[in-house]
Amino acid sequence: MSQTTRPLAYVHSRTAVLANENIDTDRIIPARFLTTTERTGLGKHCFEDWRYNADGTDNPSFVLNQPASRGCSIIVAGHNFGCGSSREHAPWALLDFGIQAVISSEIADIFRGNALKNGLLAIVVSAPEHRWLIENPGVELRIDVASGTIRLPDGGTIAFDLDAFARHCLLNGVDQLGFLTQQDAAITAFEARMEEAA
Repeated sequence: MSQTTRPLAYVHSRTAVLANENIDTDRIIPARFLTTTERTGLGKHCFEDWRYNADGTDNPSFVLNQPASRGCSIIVAGHNFGCGSSREHAPWALLDFGIQAVISSEIADIFRGNALKNGLLAIVVSAPEHRWLIENPGVELRIDVASGTIRLPDGGTIAFDLDAFARHCLLNGVDQLGFLTQQDAAITAFEARMEEAA
């Protein structure tokens, strides 16, 4: 089924830093919450085992529970974010929690593909750029999807790669099936030409 997401041209936010390396998809959304095919409602379980104490109360030591992280829609994560098993629920949980972009020095390929297909920016930057972002939590960034740049507070920029198709889908708020649906007239015309040529 085609899913539409909100068009995403810019993300402007302070950063929350999760410096842990190898944060896997089971950490992002534990397997026990994968019983739904709905995109909404998973945010309350995002990072469940870090966010909550055994009695269900908020864990005050977890960075996303701290006052400085309130309202942050950009996570700067440690190396190799999103590794582990493939599950679209991981980007769904992050989006439902309010995260619009994840930045790391390495993001697992399958997670990155799932993220971009679902409207979550998954950005890979160089090791020195990543180190600076890790060491400066709470910095305000402006991410420009069209130009593939992250603007820093001092006016400098970090460039990131984003393939043309992913960029188109993000800017237009469509997934792969939605993109094909938009081409319906062209597909119909092509089929008509093929029938005439047969």
